[in-house]
Amino acid sequence: MTETTQISFSRDGHIARLTFERPAQLNALSPTLIDETLRVTQEVAASDARVLIVSGAGKAFSAGVDLKAATSPEYTREVAKRFSEQAREVEKLFETMPQATIAQVRGYCYTGGLELALGCDFIVASENASFADTHGKLGLKPGWGLSQRLPARIGVMRAKEMSLAGKKVGAEEAVRIGLILEAVPDEALEARVTELAEAIAGMQPRAVAAYKTLYRSSLNLGLDAGLEYEGELKMPRAQGAERVPLSEHLKK
Repeated sequence: MTETTQISFSRDGHIARLTFERPAQLNALSPTLIDETLRVTQEVAASDARVLIVSGAGKAFSAGVDLKAATSPEYTREVAKRFSEQAREVEKLFETMPQATIAQVRGYCYTGGLELALGCDFIVASENASFADTHGKLGLKPGWGLSQRLPARIGVMRAKEMSLAGKKVGAEEAVRIGLILEAVPDEALEARVTELAEAIAGMQPRAVAAYKTLYRSSLNLGLDAGLEYEGELKMPRAQGAERVPLSEHLKK
């Protein structure tokens, strides 16, 4: 596994965990953190893991891009370009890798952090979590996909309220508008995410990979084309997956 300085990685059976490790900076996203996240996620995608849980150390998932790093002399045009390219690759990989991906969110999940979370299949948060898009306050536009993923998740008008009016959304409201799957007490967050991950890990990985592809196609294709695609899709092969004969399922 890739050596890292700003993230940590662990694995328990079929469940992998990637944690942003900059708690003093509220896990602000630096070029190094994104580079390490991409390389580790690529390795997980090629492994026989079945679920990847993404979280932040300390009191925040991520408060967004590290503005100090972004204004330093080392942050050249080339570095900025690569930073954005890799962040987009991370989000795309969260969406397309055969493993299910879960964002485990406590505290701030702002701007770039929100963009990363939106790439995951599920967002489960603690009751103290809050979500926001601060691009407008900084005079910026999103470049990692938020303008497409956020309205797809919660609708255009609610997305505009977050982006144009800078509305912060608490965990309870985030559940209500469909931004996240569930909000639980902070002390129960890890247990609930683990429970969800174990349920997914108990499924056949080839089926999970196929469903991810099919549900993604439902957002990009019309109904007729999506139905045709579903009928034609071949089951993808996931690392370490073995097909269980239907007769074995029927015995249960």
